[in-house]
Amino acid sequence: MNEKPISPETASENVRRADIAKLREAVERTLGRTLHTPKDFEQLSGAIQGRLGVILSRNTLRRLWGNMQDVEQPRRSTLDFVARFLGYSDMDDLIAQEGKELTDTSNAVMSRRIHVGTELRKGDRLRLTWLPDRVCDIEYNGSLHFSVVASENTKLKAGDTFLCGLVIEGEPLYLDELQRDNEPGVSYVCGKKGGVRFEKI
Repeated sequence: MNEKPISPETASENVRRADIAKLREAVERTLGRTLHTPKDFEQLSGAIQGRLGVILSRNTLRRLWGNMQDVEQPRRSTLDFVARFLGYSDMDDLIAQEGKELTDTSNAVMSRRIHVGTELRKGDRLRLTWLPDRVCDIEYNGSLHFSVVASENTKLKAGDTFLCGLVIEGEPLYLDELQRDNEPGVSYVCGKKGGVRFEKI
């Protein structure tokens, strides 16, 4: 996506730099790691495209992180897309809700999103359900890795492993590097129609 820069004054009128920093921190919490290298931003670009169908270039995201030498400011549309990737409706929604999530995580699993890297511990289990009658129990193994414990009426099988950094109530769940036995990893989507529901078990 080719984006024209906007002036620092325009950027500060729309979104404070402190709030942009919150956005970056929220992304890194979701991914469970900090972003530094061009490859990190290439992977984030692909993840955003997979979830939203929107292309934000690697360099656009690097600018958002201050990872490039130029001083171009992010467009508001870029901020909104990244916030939507995290499960918020837009940047204003993130600003309004992010503080609540940071100070009160006691009901994190029952909220409408789970930032896997910070809100789950190794050994935690989730039950995923989606239409028409799919049920899948998964266990968190740390470092954004999950394994399938049990599955009913899905193509997933016990013993399958995958990567996932974000679970959003009511939206499709995107699994990366889904592996079975020694087969190459593939991408997989749960709940294409109607999204997934989840609960901690």
